[in-house]
Parts: sequence; C-alpha cells; structure tokens
Amino acid sequence: MTLTNASQVPFVDLSSQHQPIQAELMATVQAVLDQGDFILGKALSEFETAFAAACQVEYGIGVACGTDAIALGLQACGIEAGDEVILPANTFVATLIGILRAGAKPILVDCDPTTALIDLAAAEAAITPQTKAIVPVHLYGQMVSPSALRQLAQRHGLIIFEDAAQAHLAEREGDRAGSVGTAAAFSFYPSKNLGALGDGGILVTSTATVAEKARSLRNYGATRKYFHTEAGGTNSRLDTLQAAALQIKLPYLEQWNQARYQAAQYYHQRLQQLEDFGVFPIVNQAGTGHVYHLFVVRLTAVSDRQPLQSALAAQGIQTGIHYPLPCHLQPAFRDLGYSAGEFPQAERLCEEILSLPMYPGLTFAQIDRVVDALQAQLESAKPASRQPLKASP
Repeated sequence: MTLTNASQVPFVDLSSQHQPIQAELMATVQAVLDQGDFILGKALSEFETAFAAACQVEYGIGVACGTDAIALGLQACGIEAGDEVILPANTFVATLIGILRAGAKPILVDCDPTTALIDLAAAEAAITPQTKAIVPVHLYGQMVSPSALRQLAQRHGLIIFEDAAQAHLAEREGDRAGSVGTAAAFSFYPSKNLGALGDGGILVTSTATVAEKARSLRNYGATRKYFHTEAGGTNSRLDTLQAAALQIKLPYLEQWNQARYQAAQYYHQRLQQLEDFGVFPIVNQAGTGHVYHLFVVRLTAVSDRQPLQSALAAQGIQTGIHYPLPCHLQPAFRDLGYSAGEFPQAERLCEEILSLPMYPGLTFAQIDRVVDALQAQLESAKPASRQPLKASP
C-alpha cells in the first residue's frame, strides 16, 4: 500500500521501486503484447534462465505461485503419498499446503526463538524411517544454516527442499538461497523482494530430471503438446507478462536488497534503546546475506499488541504480524493431530512478534519516526504482566 502523506510510514511502498523503472516496465509489457506469446513465451524462458543463474543453479521453472512451486517441486523430487516431510511450525501456511498437495505427510517441529528459523535439533529428533525430506524455511529473508542442513540431510539420507519464498538472493556461509538442496521454491507475490505484478512463483534446481518433471507437471503433465506422461500434472504456468516484468526488475534486486539491509542496520541501532522495554529484533546470524524481506521484533513485555498497533496506525505507521497463529493451531489442519503447547517457541513467537515497515526507499527519518513512536507508546503503556526476556545473542 502507498500512502500519500509524507509524514506517514507505510508497511510497504511499491511505488518507490516501480516509479523509477515505470518506462521500462511499460515497454516490456508492450513487447509481450506485440509478440502475443502470453503462455510459455520467450520472456518466460529468458527469465527462468536469468533467475536460475542468480540463484547459482542450472534450471528455473516458472509456475503460477509459490505454493505451486512447493507442491510441484516436491512431486518432481520424487515425494509420494506416505512420505514424511519435516517443516517448521513457524511458517506461512503455504509451506504446509504445498506439502499436503504433494501427497506427503507434514511433520511439524519447533523453531529457534531468537532467529524464528527451524530448530534443526528438533527436526533431527522427529526423523523416522518414513522421513524423506526436510523443508527449511528461509524466514523473513534469513537462510537456515546450509552447512547444518547438509550435515543433517547426509546423516539421514534426506532431500533438502528449500522454501525460499522470502529469501531472493539471500546468502549464508557462501551459499545462495536456492542452491543448498535438491530444489527450492520462490514466490513472486508483489510485496516480495522480487515481486511480480500479480501472483507468480518459480522452482529452481540443478538436477535435470527434477527440472524436466516439473516442466511437465506445470503443463498438464505434458512433455510436448497433447502428449501427457504425468497423471499428477496441472495448469500452473508463470505468465509471460509476469516473467517479462520480473526480468526488468531482476537487475535491480541486489541494490534493493542492500537498501533493505541498510535500513535494518539502522533499525538495530535505534532499537537498542528499547531493550529495557522488552523489544528485541529477530537475531541475524547471516550477516550481510540477510535480505530482510521483513523486519520483525519481539515484544517480550507486551501482553496485547492490538492497542499498540492501533496507536501506531493512528500516527500513520503501519505494522503487521507474520504470523499470528502457527500452522498446528490453524483450524484447517486439526486432523494433523497437533495441539496447543506442542511447539512452545513457535506459539510464543506468534504472541510476541511485530513486523515494522521495511522496503527499499524506507528512509532513516521514517525509521526514526517508527522507533520514536514505538518508544512513546511503550512508555505510556500500563505495566504488563509478562516480563521482558532478553534475546540470546
């Protein structure tokens, strides 16, 4: 959303990205209109190649959305009905839905409370003879440790399938998101670091057989027109128009990510003064490789975020919660058999977290407004029953 009042701080402002490249975007849309290849067109294949190279892998397969990238990607990796796939309880439900759509049995585990990433020790404890894959979620733009993931996968013979929906060009330990496992899924939802002009997603891999099967699955299970080899195929193709727009944006992604990182560093600097109020940013263990799709803080001494959010909104400061209810407590997934209390870290995070404005173009002056307003509200609030808990380094 874009707010016109200069004193306001939107949660996301896409205009700061689109306005400088509007002429380029309009020209590439016109080129696709002139070409008329709206489905599986030239611009799609060009973008697939470029994005795969940016992820340091061989192949990209554009699909309709990030959820499809997970579902079809897992199928392409050989995941079948009855296979167990481990994922964190602290993720957007698309991760879980993608696993279910692949026919697998999702096995949820808890997260690290300071990074909000999957707890790999908990993941290892959950492994059974039926476990075939682990889906680490590179949440908020920070990758799960590639070395730790690979060691875990090698010990137990697991497929690593990355959910990199929030981690475009993120890096950690010398690896780029999308290159750690057998395959990875990305989303191009408009507010993502690399966002389309609507829905979109992509599967990336360096395994030719996975890429070939995914291309078939996205196109009705057909390896060529009217010749269908995969019964599990569907219609899930990234539109050529969306791919063309993404191709225009891709060269700017690195500088946009750098702008997010710089804004995050200033947030960290300013928020140090709020530790006594129980405000702790989610810990960055990836250094400059964190691409800060979201900037999330823990409010460890606030028992109810709604009045705080409302007070900030009244001052023109938009905030969000990612996510207010963990996967295992969502009504739609009761049949998985989980109950409250099973994943205490994820459950507590859902009660504590608050996402602050973050986007390329966010100024230090705007961050000052956010932090100052947050401090003023915390100072004026009545003492909460919850006690501040300092985040571990």
